[in-house]
Amino acid sequence: MGGVGWRRLGSKLRQRWGWESRLRARGFSSAPALPPPPHMESVGFIGLGNMGAHMARNLVRAGYRVSVHDINEVAMKKFSDDGIPTKRSPLEVSESSDVVITMLPSSAHVLDVYSGRNGLLGNGGRLGPWLYIDSSTVDPHTSRKISMDMSRCSLNEKKGYAEKPMMMDAPVSGGVPAAEAGTLTFMVGGLEETYIAAKPLLLAMGKKLIYCGGAGNGSAAKLCNNMAMAISMLGVSEAFALGQNLGIKASTLTDIFNCSSARCWSSDTYNPVPGVMAGVPSSRNYDGGFTSKLMAKDLDLAMASASGVGFKCPMGSEALEIYRKLCDEGCEFKDFSCAFRHFYTGKDEK
Repeated sequence: MGGVGWRRLGSKLRQRWGWESRLRARGFSSAPALPPPPHMESVGFIGLGNMGAHMARNLVRAGYRVSVHDINEVAMKKFSDDGIPTKRSPLEVSESSDVVITMLPSSAHVLDVYSGRNGLLGNGGRLGPWLYIDSSTVDPHTSRKISMDMSRCSLNEKKGYAEKPMMMDAPVSGGVPAAEAGTLTFMVGGLEETYIAAKPLLLAMGKKLIYCGGAGNGSAAKLCNNMAMAISMLGVSEAFALGQNLGIKASTLTDIFNCSSARCWSSDTYNPVPGVMAGVPSSRNYDGGFTSKLMAKDLDLAMASASGVGFKCPMGSEALEIYRKLCDEGCEFKDFSCAFRHFYTGKDEK
């Protein structure tokens, strides 16, 4: 769409609410004292899984008028029991929303919610919400396709701050604990003016926002992050298992790694060795956390995206094979750090 209207929007927003300076002054707090901006008071949230349910509730706590939809009736009932409106379809969500956020399991689910029967882009391409944010982990091609489809739509009624509906891909990092605490990191792709306008909304669910560039770049960043996370976890697990076979305790290696060049998130925050760190999945038989099935899915998306641009990822490809094997052997619902025990046959720390 024409950039002139959105440059004007960005200017209006900065003048009217002084968002950028106020956000900087707040240090990107995840619990904004500011009331919801009038152009995004009503938020529709689609996808009430482990992540989405917490994100939606944080929006409610921040003062947004939230309505929700999920194909899981049990998940919907938890919200309706708390007096939060539930809707029967994505299209019905859009009819009562200024902004719609989606948090879904896969690219296929995202395409269906946006373009399928009773989808968000139904109603003949005349849309009510001015902003759509997809926080699902999908491939960049899917994000760019939806953004292109959105560019062909128009607003059902003109609004002073927007001339056409806009789309952002904004996947997250931090997992379920950060979703619950409202401390997620958002990786955002789309027009920068749209990103600036959406900051107050995103900061009701997260504490760190990173603008990644144009449509699909947020999704690309998330896949790169998760590929690096998988490779790192496997490398740390392999080193711990080797150390045990060489007679070194994992707790000793952890102390060494965490004050040396091997230090990383997989060693100092999410240690995969049972008995070394409390409060992480390895301390509870690898239950909870980020499943091996989801990691395999994300690695598959990353490898497909790499293939699409002719780039070889030997370590990413090997990581994908390892997580596929773990899933085939019954670990699909165990946290991805279970590779230490179930692939490398590492031992618990005594």
